[in-house]
Amino acid sequence: MNRYQDRFIQVVQYIEANLDEPINTNTLCDLVGLSKYHFHRQCSIFFGMSVMAFVKLLKLKRASYQLTYRSDMKVIDIALASGYDSHEAFSRAFKKYFSQSPSEFRGAPNWGPWRSKYEPIIKLRTQIMDKKVFFDVEITDFPKTLVAVMEHRGSPILLNKVLSSFIQWRRENSLPPHKSKTFNLIYDDPALTDAENYRFDVCCAIENPVEENNYGVINKTIPAGLCAKIRHVGSDDAIGAAVRYLYSTWIRQSNYELRDFPIFFERVSFFPDVLESDMITDVYLPIESPC
Repeated sequence: MNRYQDRFIQVVQYIEANLDEPINTNTLCDLVGLSKYHFHRQCSIFFGMSVMAFVKLLKLKRASYQLTYRSDMKVIDIALASGYDSHEAFSRAFKKYFSQSPSEFRGAPNWGPWRSKYEPIIKLRTQIMDKKVFFDVEITDFPKTLVAVMEHRGSPILLNKVLSSFIQWRRENSLPPHKSKTFNLIYDDPALTDAENYRFDVCCAIENPVEENNYGVINKTIPAGLCAKIRHVGSDDAIGAAVRYLYSTWIRQSNYELRDFPIFFERVSFFPDVLESDMITDVYLPIESPC
């Protein structure tokens, strides 16, 4: 990685960590030692968009999640938290990007066009994380855990709808994240699986089996056993690098074999309650000692 890439990665990391603060171009120039006369052009080439467009998209992404998953938040509060001084200004910006007003998005979010706006950011974050060649891996003995599961079967783009339904089910059953650990079972690689065949389970730990319900929530068990664990800090956009490291570099260099259970995540802290850069996800790869 050359020094120019290092500088722009610093810019990305600074913006993500300071999204709630005013982003000043002079501060960014000083951070990476670049002249303001060249900074914008070079950043635009690296980001695939202007610096301020990058900042705006990150703020609107958080606003989208707040509208969808935090029904207790008022639109005006989301607008102010996103840096807009009025409901009207926020609505204009939001609709310009996503072709839906905030209220329309809250009622029936259209995730397909929404995701297309974020492809450059996903690509950028993946590019940065793929440069990382080493991850800290811990061997842990995971306990048998009963989980309530809502299964997603189909395009990853539609996963947000399942997440919304599962959050509502948890609220109705008094199982908030601080009382009930949150897990995801990852059966398929979205890069290698046809959209219609993609499988992903949204789960939370429970003490007693769930009864039949209108949400389609069912019981499953994460079995006890050894796991290789990586703590991923940051956006889900870049979590694939940790998964690929476990499946390729680490497992080849270890003395372990893969166990007959899919890789799974434990969500320790959540976006949009925290900044994407502060999200914590523990990635577990089920393993066993060779015979």
